[in-house]
Amino acid sequence: MTRSSLTRREASRLIGAGAAGLLLQIPTSRAQAAGQSSSMLARAIPSSGEKLAVIGLGTWNAFDVDLTPENRRQLEEVMSLFVKRGGRVIDSSPMYGPAEGVIGELAAKLHLRDSLFIATKVWTAGKEAGIQMMERSMERFQTKRIDLMQVHNLVDVEMQMSSLREWKTKGRIRYTGITHSQARGFGEIERIMRSHKPDFVQINYSVMELGAAQRILPLAQELRMAVIINRPFGGGGLFQRVRAKQLPDWAAEFDCRSWAQFFLKWIVAHPAVTCVIPATNNPRHLEDNMQAGVGRLPDAKMRQRMVQFVSGL
Repeated sequence: MTRSSLTRREASRLIGAGAAGLLLQIPTSRAQAAGQSSSMLARAIPSSGEKLAVIGLGTWNAFDVDLTPENRRQLEEVMSLFVKRGGRVIDSSPMYGPAEGVIGELAAKLHLRDSLFIATKVWTAGKEAGIQMMERSMERFQTKRIDLMQVHNLVDVEMQMSSLREWKTKGRIRYTGITHSQARGFGEIERIMRSHKPDFVQINYSVMELGAAQRILPLAQELRMAVIINRPFGGGGLFQRVRAKQLPDWAAEFDCRSWAQFFLKWIVAHPAVTCVIPATNNPRHLEDNMQAGVGRLPDAKMRQRMVQFVSGL
């Protein structure tokens, strides 16, 4: 993933704070105002039927830290709240510095491993190098099995997908996947989806990056693949666009109370989307993000209105 001029973490500081398809409910402990539902929406992984909460947790930048007493307490709170509010998918990569090890250490201390759906990536060329990287990920997560292993940005994708299939057969990983975070990768993503049929595809999609809806998301539905969405805030660009702008009154029609929820609900409302993974190391922002998976979602007409509104800012 390339670093934008405005990181998600910085973007969060700036603001200070359709058809659903296979929706289920995961109870949460947070009571909702205005009488809305207090349950987290979930969708099924097409290849297995296993349910995942629609709001996950990304770790790029946010967990790429050397633990100190201060940030340890903060990240422990983030992870605890994430699980308490019904979250499952936590996504990382060897590309994200020490993030895998941070997750593994905190999950073990907080006894959260069984509550998490751990997704990470292999990001290297060559069979042996890929295997060694995946083994290191296992060690960092302090686990003998990873839920989802993905080929990061399609690096040496043919070779690594071969290894992923072998590891899935052996039970060392539960699901296979591929990822990209830029529209320039869509053509190759589509080719690999058709030829290798991974369980998951992870792609960028947001109210300012609409391209995945043209071919990738419909193809995922056709091939029955789960979809994880990265860059839900356009690498921070969306927060920059709405800086100092007031949330429209009509956002209340789909139980939306913040810009983060506005952007996330727009994504989750697409029926092909299984889970979206906003990154944060801030407990308050985590709480805000999780509420995007609660209550009503915008329908197709409202989603178009949302795009037009943001485009006009």
